[in-house]
Amino acid sequence: MSTQFDVLIIGGGPGGYVAAIRAAQLGLKTAVVEREALGGVCLNWG
Repeated sequence: MSTQFDVLIIGGGPGGYVAAIRAAQLGLKTAVVEREALGGVCLNWG
């Protein structure tokens, strides 16, 4: 099984998920790799 992406974002914190959203808005096939919850510490724990 092979999956190809135009952009791979490492880290789903505040910068990572915004970068992923923008890449998708620009029409790029985008993937985010994050080991915890998307949004990072600030968004999820305070």
